[in-house]
Amino acid sequence: MPDETAKIPVSIEEEMRKSYMDYAMSVIIGRALPDVRDGLKPVHRRILFAMHDLSNTHDKPYKKSARVVGDVIGKYHPHGDVAVYDALVRMAQGFSMRAPLVDGQGNFGSVDGDPAAAMRYTEVRMTRLAEELLADIQKETVDFAPTYDGSAEEPRVLPAAFPNLLVNGSTGIAVGMTTNIPPHNLREVSDALGLLIDNPDTTLDELMAVMPGPDFPTGGFIYGKEGIRQAYETGKGILTLRANAVVERHPRTGKEAIVVTELPFQVNKAKLVEKIAELARDNKLQGIADLRDESDREGMRIVIELKREEIAEAILNSLYKLTTMQTTFGVILLAIAHNQPRALNIKELLNYFLEHRREVVRRRTQYDLTKAQERTHILAGLKVALDNLDAIIQLIRRAKSPATAKEALVSNFRLTEIQAQAILDMRLQRLTALEREKVLAEHREMLKAIKRYEEILASEREVLRIIADELSDIKEKYGDDRRTIILDQTAEISLEDMIVEEEMVVTVSHFGYIKRNPLELYRSQRRGGKGKTGMVTRDEDFVEDLFVASSRDYILCFTNTGRVYWLKVHEIPQVGRAARGKAIVNLLNLTPEEKMTALLPVRSFEEGKDVVMATRKGIIKKTPLVSFSHPRAGGIIGLALGEGDELIGVRVGSGNRTIFLATRQGKAIRFKEEKVRSMGRTAAGVRGVQLSPEDEVVGLELLVEGTAVFTATENGFGKRSESQLYTIRNRGGKGLITIKTTERNGLVVGILQVSDDDDIMLITTSGKIIRFNAASVSIRSRATQGVKLINLEPEERVVAVARLAEKEESE
Repeated sequence: MPDETAKIPVSIEEEMRKSYMDYAMSVIIGRALPDVRDGLKPVHRRILFAMHDLSNTHDKPYKKSARVVGDVIGKYHPHGDVAVYDALVRMAQGFSMRAPLVDGQGNFGSVDGDPAAAMRYTEVRMTRLAEELLADIQKETVDFAPTYDGSAEEPRVLPAAFPNLLVNGSTGIAVGMTTNIPPHNLREVSDALGLLIDNPDTTLDELMAVMPGPDFPTGGFIYGKEGIRQAYETGKGILTLRANAVVERHPRTGKEAIVVTELPFQVNKAKLVEKIAELARDNKLQGIADLRDESDREGMRIVIELKREEIAEAILNSLYKLTTMQTTFGVILLAIAHNQPRALNIKELLNYFLEHRREVVRRRTQYDLTKAQERTHILAGLKVALDNLDAIIQLIRRAKSPATAKEALVSNFRLTEIQAQAILDMRLQRLTALEREKVLAEHREMLKAIKRYEEILASEREVLRIIADELSDIKEKYGDDRRTIILDQTAEISLEDMIVEEEMVVTVSHFGYIKRNPLELYRSQRRGGKGKTGMVTRDEDFVEDLFVASSRDYILCFTNTGRVYWLKVHEIPQVGRAARGKAIVNLLNLTPEEKMTALLPVRSFEEGKDVVMATRKGIIKKTPLVSFSHPRAGGIIGLALGEGDELIGVRVGSGNRTIFLATRQGKAIRFKEEKVRSMGRTAAGVRGVQLSPEDEVVGLELLVEGTAVFTATENGFGKRSESQLYTIRNRGGKGLITIKTTERNGLVVGILQVSDDDDIMLITTSGKIIRFNAASVSIRSRATQGVKLINLEPEERVVAVARLAEKEESE
């Protein structure tokens, strides 16, 4: 007889290989990777099923987290409580889950990396959306398996009425493989599934048209679409994520600050702030004056305050390069499919979910059909009883026992044992006329339901229609707007994307110093006041130009030589109200003989618009605006000027206005814009007004009906005249008198077309600025002298006039 305790020799290589593979598959299938059908790992599935067993639903009171964890590890999960609680916490974190599955009460951690409170201090319940993962689980829609100790059963997968794997994503490291599936927008995934239901041959481009890419719970930017397409097509790809930031200006100090409101997915905010502070301290990131974390319950807000005259765009680019404000997300679409780990593309992921839902709908319908047939069987027996009521009552009364009565019912009325038992269990109240009618009505409804269920089971198209309807219902109930913005690879996040749009006063001195300040710095004053200093200049310098533009506008910079340069308003330095600003030669590549004579704010280069230019010698020219959309660093030709001529005015025309030219000696001419044909950039233009030898053009306007012409003179006088007083004539004439240039008035310095609610600014040689409402200046005829607009010091003169975009009541 052989010795049963004898050892059997085994190859250690074989034993190691077998044991390792068993362990690896246990980790892969049982712990680390999500199921492609419900998007859950076993621990998450067990947590939700335990909460379902506890009736811990969204409409019931919260239960202590320790109670839920205890049930999970006691019944379903053969691992430690820490792992279960960590998984429970993550399902409750809005910054980790795109659609949280657990509604938590208490401290569940933060984006700063703070840990959750102990499970004895927190409470949980399922969210409404989580309940959709378990909907119809009682209808035998999924298979169950024994728990680890065989004492109960647990579902192998949840019915999952929505594609949780894509909506919430998943991350897991198994043995020899890993998964990293990003979260998506519920509405977009539902739309993509709808396309596949309607057309199984839907292309990747068609899917990406409705589901352009991941949608992270923390928002931010996905920079570039190529990584998304590669991931969707092959199952692997790399996404570049960027924080969302805006540039704000401090209302008192005037300093600019970069304000971060959204971070890339899974970036620790506290560590990011610490890293920025470290870079600033070590002088690896210069230009930062202060750093604050002002985040609260209203949202995230990291304030990076900059030093004066620092360019926010340059510092932001450094932040992207040196910190986690820009990170990468490696997409790996790996999940358990048919009990095996598989790398899938996006279409396969969606199709696996549809396959799962088809099975769930069929099994649910089969369950409902079986229950309906069973109920119909019983109702048929009750119907027989009601039709033979007296005979059945007599039979039951004569029977010696329930078993005898049951046998008699089966033999005498051809009933089954189930029907006979239902008759014996029937309450006496069912014998009333009303209850009898309810039985008959229910029988009819059951027959209809059976027919409906059989139609569903017989039609694949009907099953898909039900899936589509249920997805549409979930989309409407739980869907929300996209949080993450997807940018093209070629679309840099420029400073314009972050700039807070506001009106800016741009001031330029005679010697070419330029600056900008918010319009709110200049309060409205009554005419005749002393004014407010807008720029401190050197004795020989004076303010020459001023206009109002949005912080996001482009500036077409026209020089006295007729060349055109580009400048952006936010690139102009913002300094104190009385500061001189920065030399424009440091912002533009000007030649030594060039001086800025006209700045034109432009929001976009539209077709159908023209740039109308006027020169000091009365030449007028019209060129399409799009011709100036691609300037070079050295500038481009705007118009060809004659000897001794200079450019003095530029406006954007639409073809249906009238051109108004005013001269220094108080003359003006008005003619139709269409009288000037459109010309190329290098053309010289045509005569607009005939001038006397000592006269020159000082103003250009494109008049709109219903406005008035405001005229200001160098001695601080001015007036308004109705535009219809200027008769439309042919271009090239001598013009009409617009204001008398007497010794009191002095010569004309500028003209504007204004309406009653417009505000006007005057600028003097000393740099003073006064602001007043146009309605405060009386309307007078053309050939009059006007009223006093500003009190001037001796030798002080008015040099410029501007209309403001902001409306403000006079103080």
